[in-house]
Amino acid sequence: NESKFCMHLNSSLRFAFLAEWYDPSAALLRRYQLLYYPKDGSVEMFDMKNQRTFLRRTKFDEIHPEDLFVGNRVNVFSRQLNLIGYGDQYTANKLGSKKERTLAMIKPDAVTKVGDIIQMIYDANLIVTKAKMTKLTWKQAADFYTEHQSKSFFNNLVQFVSSGPVIAMELMGDEAVSTWRKVLGPTDSGVAQKDAANSLRGQFGTDGTKNAGHGSDSLASAARELEFFFPSTTGHGPSNTAMYSDCTCSIIKPHAISEVFTGKILKSIIENGFEISALQMFNMDRVNAEEFLEVYKGVVAEYTNVVDELCSGPCMALEIHAADSPRTFREFCGPADPEIARHLRPTTLRALYGKNKVQNAVHCTDLPEDGILEVQYFFKILDV
Repeated sequence: NESKFCMHLNSSLRFAFLAEWYDPSAALLRRYQLLYYPKDGSVEMFDMKNQRTFLRRTKFDEIHPEDLFVGNRVNVFSRQLNLIGYGDQYTANKLGSKKERTLAMIKPDAVTKVGDIIQMIYDANLIVTKAKMTKLTWKQAADFYTEHQSKSFFNNLVQFVSSGPVIAMELMGDEAVSTWRKVLGPTDSGVAQKDAANSLRGQFGTDGTKNAGHGSDSLASAARELEFFFPSTTGHGPSNTAMYSDCTCSIIKPHAISEVFTGKILKSIIENGFEISALQMFNMDRVNAEEFLEVYKGVVAEYTNVVDELCSGPCMALEIHAADSPRTFREFCGPADPEIARHLRPTTLRALYGKNKVQNAVHCTDLPEDGILEVQYFFKILDV
């Protein structure tokens, strides 16, 4: 009987979340309890306002336990649910207790190493939940490093961090603050090269100031520094770096981000001579995804599925800067169908990282005259 009881306990083990879904047809935010059963990967949804079952327990393979944390967005049968709270104490204790957010900043000397650095982040079991390339003014950099104002290195540090673009990221994971600092290695790159050669600063740093990256030193600093780059209330963080000239648009699709291809894709883009002149993560809602992809409506048979994919999770938008970039970058992405790409152009991005016509790793501007327009859609219209 005891073993029967344990089996019953295992099969009924579930995690509970409070979730919100914006219903576009009624223009309402609807609130649900989302239940996830790890044993068979099934989900159940309960409509909290009307106090009734909304979705009976159904097997759903597209949610993974690591996607389940407050602040994330999950896609359940084409509905984007924002996880806004834990549904019970058990779930909070099991899934929430060690989760932290921290700020990572790639300094100007290491921005071209963004691909390697993002790969190191994922290898350390952290995930990137926000990202933005920006260029800080002297004053912004001085505000960011305000706690070092009285130190002798302050002016050099502010001068260096405002000398070129940086990439700010929110990282999430178990004990994210200390984990990311361990990935960074000792502050002085010389020490890092000797004592922690595989650390980020050991590989990419030069000295104590030009040391490739920054990491919050405590949860309190992380909260302040995240608020600086990604304000949660009113106002707008430091602006993006889009140039809107000689450019094309690329988007790393949600499936490629969740399959941990972001770092490899970025590295490949840079190694092939393309400059990434703007970069930002977005969570697209359906209306925006439809609008952005409108040129494909009635032209591409998979249009609805392509829209579903683009709003199924976070995507990363890039402005690619190069001469004749719409044409050359499109060639580098390869044919839209990864199966064809693997036969004809096996070294292209879609051949390497695409699964099918819908989940083909990256979007790129198809019509040369649309390059600037597509970049503007993300970096002018959506980045507000």
